[in-house]
Amino acid sequence: MASLLSITVICAGAIASQGGSLESTTDLKGFHAHTFEVVHSWPHDTTAFTEGLVFNNGALYESTGLKGLSSLRKVDLHSGKILKIVNIPHQYYAEGMTILHGKIFQLTWLNQKGFIYDQNTFRLLGEFNYDGQGWGLTNDGNSLIMSDGTNILRFLDPETFRVTRTVSVYDQNIPLTNLNELEYIKGEIYANIWNSDKIARIDPASGRISGWIDLSGLRPAESRKNQEAVLNGIAYDEAHDRIFVTGKFWPVLFEIRVKENENR
Repeated sequence: MASLLSITVICAGAIASQGGSLESTTDLKGFHAHTFEVVHSWPHDTTAFTEGLVFNNGALYESTGLKGLSSLRKVDLHSGKILKIVNIPHQYYAEGMTILHGKIFQLTWLNQKGFIYDQNTFRLLGEFNYDGQGWGLTNDGNSLIMSDGTNILRFLDPETFRVTRTVSVYDQNIPLTNLNELEYIKGEIYANIWNSDKIARIDPASGRISGWIDLSGLRPAESRKNQEAVLNGIAYDEAHDRIFVTGKFWPVLFEIRVKENENR
């Protein structure tokens, strides 16, 4: 479904983190802004507590959270129908996920354990361990990139799961925490900021914020199921240059398009 809704991207400096929360400014003088359009909207399962989202080989893959309700899913984009599902054991709270070299990697929140699946069959291939909490997960084609709720992003070897490097994310010299669901798009890391309607665009080499995407107009708070139904979930269709976003318990998944500012 086409929409006339537009969304603004505010380049670094227009929004700053204060003690883990975000405050937006209405004075955008001196900042370049990009306009986004909602191109389409698709059905999304309202029981899905979205923690991870990936678009790969024409289908959506989704990791859903909450103890006793966590799952890994393959979903038809157009209908929202679940094509394949693995229910995660009840003691685990699933978090971010990514697909690399035909394998699906999925985090858990507090168990310091991740799962590895065959992308085609969803057969469990193995497990891996990490320190701290598991939040978001993406990859750059070589390394897994993981967030843990702090301002640190870890780069992991996908075979040994050894941390090869870390990058600290700052906005105007203030640590940007609550980095949640991640997606690697055109050389940048897009990160949902938990409990906000903002997406940070992060330089993976320096941790510098290169821009902000304000999606507060997508689904107003009063239309959401409850306070937990926050924006979370970013997927990228590289073949067709499409970005998809959704939220926890949201009935809709949106395809958005950026209108690049030629003067940026």
